[in-house]
Amino acid sequence: MGKTFFKQTIRDVPLEGKTVLVRADYNVPLDKKGQIRDDLRIKASLPTLEYLLGHGCKVVIVSHLGRPEGKRNIAYSLRPVAKRLATLLNRDVRFVDDCIGDRAYQVVKAAAPNSVVLLENVRFYPEEEKNDELFAKQIVQASKAAYFVQDGFGVVHRSHATTDAITYYLPSVAGFLVEREYEALRSAVEAPKRPLVAVLGGAKVSDKIKIIERFVKKADKLLIGGAMANTFLDYLGYSIGASKFEPGQQDTLDKIYAAAARKVGKEAVDDFLMIPSDVAVARTINPSEVRRTVSVDAIMPEESALDIGESTIDRYAAELASAGTVIWNGPVGFSELENFSHGSARLALALATHQNVVSIIGGGDTADFVLKWDGHEGASFSHVSTGGGAGLELMAGKKLPGVEKLLDARR
Repeated sequence: MGKTFFKQTIRDVPLEGKTVLVRADYNVPLDKKGQIRDDLRIKASLPTLEYLLGHGCKVVIVSHLGRPEGKRNIAYSLRPVAKRLATLLNRDVRFVDDCIGDRAYQVVKAAAPNSVVLLENVRFYPEEEKNDELFAKQIVQASKAAYFVQDGFGVVHRSHATTDAITYYLPSVAGFLVEREYEALRSAVEAPKRPLVAVLGGAKVSDKIKIIERFVKKADKLLIGGAMANTFLDYLGYSIGASKFEPGQQDTLDKIYAAAARKVGKEAVDDFLMIPSDVAVARTINPSEVRRTVSVDAIMPEESALDIGESTIDRYAAELASAGTVIWNGPVGFSELENFSHGSARLALALATHQNVVSIIGGGDTADFVLKWDGHEGASFSHVSTGGGAGLELMAGKKLPGVEKLLDARR
């Protein structure tokens, strides 16, 4: 890797034999039995952990899981993560049922060099989300670390104690995951291989307004899918039947279309800001529903649009085939149901078979889908992000509190 955006990473500090505090993002989905359904974020942390262990470090990890609302709740314990991490690292991982205090301190103190300790969910304390400096200091005191490594990309858009306040108490550097995520997403927007095509799906325009506005400025094409497309169709005057959409977006979409018209000219807007011309519909949302494709002007009152249609799939796939960079955030259909995952699957195939494209897959539902589709742990794509909200905010041009103090201000 060339010059990094960061002042220092774990490559740049004397780590040999040191105790290092790592902020990871182990907010992984659990099933009803408390078992981990998807370990993408745990696997993504391994290069940093293995590098530190290779330098004889005692590695102390802090993370959160779920939304326990500042209270101890065993349903959100990181204990299952410790077990999975031990399997992936092929070594013991000592789990501590607290993240501050004498109990945590004694376990960390007794741990040998070249070992891993995972502390309990920091969100069991309300001080975490309040960015409380004393709480951050207590974690540092329990760990007795020489360095803090920020490697939880999925949380760096939050001003929390273990992303922001903690940097006041320890020399702080970027881990490999944060470095890779930041540089891949920032470069894809700021210095893309052209043409840059953005695929935006998911449910809400309001959740992605800033990134849509940014891509109107930065991208060469925008392809709209998912329930978000229904909101665009409703805005344009189509009858969308019982389809899920987001009301009250008239002013927002007025601004988006006006910005697109200023960029490419009014006559070229439809070719720049592309929406479905046909959709796959159903009367109910269940696995037994038969996929039926109709033009966007032929949706029946009782039908819901659940995927982009075949003609739209062909148009969108053709755009991806000629792209230099593709940023995809949000499935283009109701991908949980096989019959309505065709659009997302075809776009994934178009990217996976395009040898010269830089393909950036946004976190959250998009990453979940492509990882299940791919079968090669995302290796068919240039970069599969672990950060949903953090990735969106970075690509929208926002500053990320968890990395601001780590960045090289000269860049």
